[in-house]
Amino acid sequence: MLDKDGYRPNVGIILLNSRNDVFWGKRVRQHSWQFPQGGIKYGESPEQAMLRELWEEVGLKAEHVKIVGRTREWLRYDVPEQWIRRELRGNYRGQKQIWFLLRLTGRDCDVCLRATAHPEFDAWRWHDYWVPLETVIEFKRDVYQQALLELSRFVFKPGRPHHKSPRPRASQAGDVRAANGTMVAAPEPPGEAA
Repeated sequence: MLDKDGYRPNVGIILLNSRNDVFWGKRVRQHSWQFPQGGIKYGESPEQAMLRELWEEVGLKAEHVKIVGRTREWLRYDVPEQWIRRELRGNYRGQKQIWFLLRLTGRDCDVCLRATAHPEFDAWRWHDYWVPLETVIEFKRDVYQQALLELSRFVFKPGRPHHKSPRPRASQAGDVRAANGTMVAAPEPPGEAA
């Protein structure tokens, strides 16, 4: 489903833990990391699509999260021609997204990357709020920046620094959990694929 300008309606999810670190997922069989996101199906509201995508990609249900905020307007990015599937070329330009900021009210062990038959991620980690701007693929970077900036008002108190210490805490930021929940060491993620 594309709009008249060639953008696919989509939702993005920024999931926070109690320390304001963000969920960062590694795409299946790729060394690319991103926030959970996905298309809005015909007849779904953005919130319904977000809850479906949260289940499909992260294995969390509505009772595991609290909605903290969302972007006011659609945020758009164009997908470079070489990333567009052949059958979509000519009509498809990219994604338009409503971003949701969620707070995890459940536990880390509630995350289940294998909740569905077709997982999107095979590992995940908690990261400092701003780190995704350094590692996401370039064509998504402006939308990530717009979403993180707009939603940061719900995360950080006015007048307080928005950056944490660059050192990850043990068993927190920087540690990676495989799909089965075990902790594994991993290098910092480089940019990612679409």
